[in-house]
Amino acid sequence: MNPAEQRRLRLEIDGLVQGVGFRPFVHRLASSLALMGWVENTPSGVCLEVEGEPAALDSFLERLQRERPPHCRLDRLEQRWLSPQANGKARGFRICPPADHPAGSAASPTALVLPDLAPCAACLAELADPSSRRCGYAFTSCAHCGPRFSLLRSLPFERRNTTLVAYPLCPACAAEYADLSNRRFHAQTSGCPVCGPGMSWWAPGEPRLSDPPLSTGPLSPCLGAAVAALRTGRIVALLGVGGFQVLCLAGAEAPVAELRRRKGRPEKPFALIVPDVVWVRRHCLLSPEEEALLTSPAAPIVLLRRRPPGAAEPIAASVAPANPWLGVMLPASPLQALLLQELDVALVATSGNRSGEPLCADAERVEAELGAIADGFLVHHRPIANPVDDGVVQLAAGRSMLLRHARGQAPTTLDLCAVLPHPNALAGVVAMGGQLKGCLAIGLPGGRAWLGPHLGDLDSLAAEARLHEVLSSALQRLGLTPRRFVVDGHHAYTSRRIGEELAAAAGMPLLAVQHHHAHLLAAAAEHGLNPPLLGVAWDGAGHGGDGTLWGGECLRLERAAPGQPARFQRLAQLRPFPLPGGTQALREPRRAALGLLVAAFGVGACKAHPAFSAEEHRVLLALLRHGGPRAPLCSSIGRLFDAVASLLGLIQICSFEGQAALRLEAAAWEGLHGAPGPPPFEVAGPYPLPILPISAPNTFGQADQPVQIDWQPLLTALLADRDRGTPVPTIALAFHQALAGLLVELAHTFAERRLLLAGGCFQNRLLLQLAATALRQAGIEPLWPQRIPCNDGGLAIGQLLAAAQLP
Repeated sequence: MNPAEQRRLRLEIDGLVQGVGFRPFVHRLASSLALMGWVENTPSGVCLEVEGEPAALDSFLERLQRERPPHCRLDRLEQRWLSPQANGKARGFRICPPADHPAGSAASPTALVLPDLAPCAACLAELADPSSRRCGYAFTSCAHCGPRFSLLRSLPFERRNTTLVAYPLCPACAAEYADLSNRRFHAQTSGCPVCGPGMSWWAPGEPRLSDPPLSTGPLSPCLGAAVAALRTGRIVALLGVGGFQVLCLAGAEAPVAELRRRKGRPEKPFALIVPDVVWVRRHCLLSPEEEALLTSPAAPIVLLRRRPPGAAEPIAASVAPANPWLGVMLPASPLQALLLQELDVALVATSGNRSGEPLCADAERVEAELGAIADGFLVHHRPIANPVDDGVVQLAAGRSMLLRHARGQAPTTLDLCAVLPHPNALAGVVAMGGQLKGCLAIGLPGGRAWLGPHLGDLDSLAAEARLHEVLSSALQRLGLTPRRFVVDGHHAYTSRRIGEELAAAAGMPLLAVQHHHAHLLAAAAEHGLNPPLLGVAWDGAGHGGDGTLWGGECLRLERAAPGQPARFQRLAQLRPFPLPGGTQALREPRRAALGLLVAAFGVGACKAHPAFSAEEHRVLLALLRHGGPRAPLCSSIGRLFDAVASLLGLIQICSFEGQAALRLEAAAWEGLHGAPGPPPFEVAGPYPLPILPISAPNTFGQADQPVQIDWQPLLTALLADRDRGTPVPTIALAFHQALAGLLVELAHTFAERRLLLAGGCFQNRLLLQLAATALRQAGIEPLWPQRIPCNDGGLAIGQLLAAAQLP
């Protein structure tokens, strides 16, 4: 072929290519190679044409993937070679609005949406630059940062499809938008004090403030009022990227205690938003990997270990009582950055919602929803289309681990092609998730799955309404009509009821998936693994389908036959013990402890638990004698954690989910990081957790029973150590080590060299670290969820996968 011959190439690209500066990148790349053509956003991604010499086209293809923008991901790149167009040299290269190109492109609205991004270094520098027209402007952004998902109404990602449509660009911003050399070239969220959103401040008994037009400088009147309120110990509700945060000084006990009283949140740890990494290093042990998470564009809350008390300014003890960890985030928006720069202290930053209700994201409703909590309100005038809470991550066993799928990470699109029979196997399938940490998932064409943002617990009518809103807007944005709903096996879950109602109303099929099966399917999906697979699902409790509560299960995932849902074998379970009072025992570790003692030693031999009065003890023993629904059997590792925490005197009644397990983990870390040298006390020996063979493994729905993991030898040894004065941290560490050792025994028992770890218990980073180390030393590969939560926030992905073989 003659090198000078002109050729034309069309590319249709799927992936994370909208809202990441991809079109400006393509424009610059094509122009640098003297190529002509155009690029446009489409409902499914990006479509472009380039025309020029073959060598330049080859270079374009190679550099397109190698030099793509930092947040960009190319999942599919379809090439078509076309005849060159006449008079091409006169056309140059341009970025087209989607509707302007007559060729059009795919109409299926399946383009991936980038999560919201924290401000980049260049935008932060402008905030403090007196010579910049964006000095002190709280909504500055560019092609590389700023809000994305939270303001998107429909695809493709164009300003007209976001909540910024009401703010047309001024001449100066329009010039930047058209300037190929400017970082705001075709930046959809750009704006300035002349043309962008502003702020308002109000507080009871004070005049309402609004920032004047053209307001510049590091401290606007509204921001100044909020700073003054916080400095005097008041509580402020701030409208952030995806909804309201409630803020107060973190170094003063009085405002933190008052915030706890108003929110009805007596002990659950509060997160902190802090000025900079220097503050974090003074107060927390920060590894390079954790610092990378903290400073990433996602700007999540990162769980970090506290430094011992020292010279650093104090943090109120009530921020995170009896907890060696702090949840810390850096500013996720220019508004937060300006606030923290002015205050230069840490603030408590908790979700702006009433207890049990979803995040408030509407400035018009904030006084009705948060008026009893906040003393003042700092709001902006950029409507939030998709409320999204702050994301939470931690570093565990050397890997990043997502705990709350929210701002900075949500929504996520997972490639499931490796575990699907064909690319459209799950298109239109909707998975409803669980009851706690609600989260929806939707199957997409092309072998992908959309995982929505964290919805919180679904215990209120407001939470139900939010779930309906998120599902409706996601389906509309993706252009999908549901064809099947998948729900949890628990009949009392709100998500199941809503799924049943939607399926019945539309005349669509419904699939119920066992809770722990879904946990393990989610882990398998993230790692692209197909059954048969062995895994353990350890959590607080999930409906077992056999009249008991599960949560300490070892399952073998089986291959599903065509036209059938996924199946599993229940190979092993924790030996069941009763929970006196049923659901009340989920918040009272002392009840789990009593049930464990009675199951071990009998009602007659069971001594009174010191956490109960004589009357309480008598009533609960009566419940345990009669059994039934008032004292259901459970096989839950989470409830075993509760029982041990109670027996060691760490906690008897919880005020939030997982509190007992957190106390026990904290004690175990103390045992691990105690004084150097051999401890003055040692446990009598490794706590035994024998696996007792009972019968052949059970295929779910058949009569055979799984083998049992007997906790009684562990309990006997643990109580003996307690009674002889062994320190609680030493016992707590030995308990964690016993569970890690059990995982190795399970893998050996069932002759597997790979083990999936799923369920909320593996949020415990010490347990996960010990387990991963023990398994690897035994030659067994441990795998656990990292991109999706291992808790119930990841259930929906597993539910989707259970339906992969269904028509």
